[in-house]
Amino acid sequence: MARSTLYQQVAGELRRAIYSGELGPGAQLPTEMDLMDSHEVSRNTVRLALAELENEGLITRMRRRGSFVRDRRALLMRPQDELGASPGVLRREAFAEAVTKEGRKPGQEIQVSIVRPPEEIAARLELEEHAFAVVRRRLRYVDDQPYNTNDSYFPHALVRDSEIARPADITRGANRVLEELGHRQVRVVDDISARMPTPEESSRLQLEPGTPVVVYVRVGYDREDTPVRVAVSVLPADKHLIRYELELS
Repeated sequence: MARSTLYQQVAGELRRAIYSGELGPGAQLPTEMDLMDSHEVSRNTVRLALAELENEGLITRMRRRGSFVRDRRALLMRPQDELGASPGVLRREAFAEAVTKEGRKPGQEIQVSIVRPPEEIAARLELEEHAFAVVRRRLRYVDDQPYNTNDSYFPHALVRDSEIARPADITRGANRVLEELGHRQVRVVDDISARMPTPEESSRLQLEPGTPVVVYVRVGYDREDTPVRVAVSVLPADKHLIRYELELS
């Protein structure tokens, strides 16, 4: 029997155990020696099987400790909820609310800068050449683990005297501040794509090898159909479930 078939068989049995729940999140896989004995294969075959599972994002291999099933509990994100509150009704920032609803602990680090935005962002905001934007860069946490990044860009001329331009958390969310400034978002356009992460993203989000990311870009428009916000989120694919609910008239 070919070596490739052998390691795929070992990987397949472990994969089934993980998906069935027999090996739950955090569970330790049998040692290399145990797998060699139970499947009557070589150490190299076992290592090829484990490498395949690691590349799929199913396990984490720790030197001198062994291999463990990754926690694949995805955070449910409902993009339609972000702008769903009635005007004048206060609510928590959408990410914090989603995390709290699941009984988990939200957190974030915030950096605020005045920048000349990348060309793509400037085009989406319909900014004039050399115009500035305020960007709020956030690294967001769930249960003290980095979960995603969110960079929100706003026209500097629009928000320069507001809380959006200050380096602090906005409990009620930047969308509510835009509403208070007279620019409530009434229409959004979402673009969702997938790719492999950059080295910086892998480091910042502490991604395991082989983990792809979803790039979620939302452009918000006010009643004059002027773009007032571009939000770019980078979401590790194994940690997020995006759910849209659409009502048909």
